[in-house]
Amino acid sequence: MPSAKKAVSKKAAPKRAAAKKAAPKKAAEKKPMASVGPGRHRIFGMAFAGVYPAYLAKMEKKGRTKAELDEVIRWLTGHTQKSLDAEIQKRTDFETFFDTAPKMNPSRTQITGVICGVRIEEIVEPTMREIRYLDKLVDELAKGRPMEKVLRG
Repeated sequence: MPSAKKAVSKKAAPKRAAAKKAAPKKAAEKKPMASVGPGRHRIFGMAFAGVYPAYLAKMEKKGRTKAELDEVIRWLTGHTQKSLDAEIQKRTDFETFFDTAPKMNPSRTQITGVICGVRIEEIVEPTMREIRYLDKLVDELAKGRPMEKVLRG
């Protein structure tokens, strides 16, 4: 009989241990924004060339090509392939990349939907809206949407 009591006590111990609650986790500290001015998002100061490889990797992972990515960027910004390559080579930041784009496509306002949890049509800051237009075009292409539809043609 003593062995039966031991078996019961061994079973009871794990239940008590499971009933203990884990200590609450501390909230993660927010990273400070990059130095691009008060109230400015850090992506504005990021080099376009630093994000371009991520766009390219996403495309290639989904079976699309660098040429298709470049076509979307050229459609949006009015760059030629030569001027696009030069901007990448110069490591131009996003804000300058869009501010100095040769001719932003007027059809870009047809790009609607949600990107990064925000409805594009509701973005007030012009540079952020241009960045999100590009993000949306890249997403649509990566999801297999035909180029004619991606380019709103």
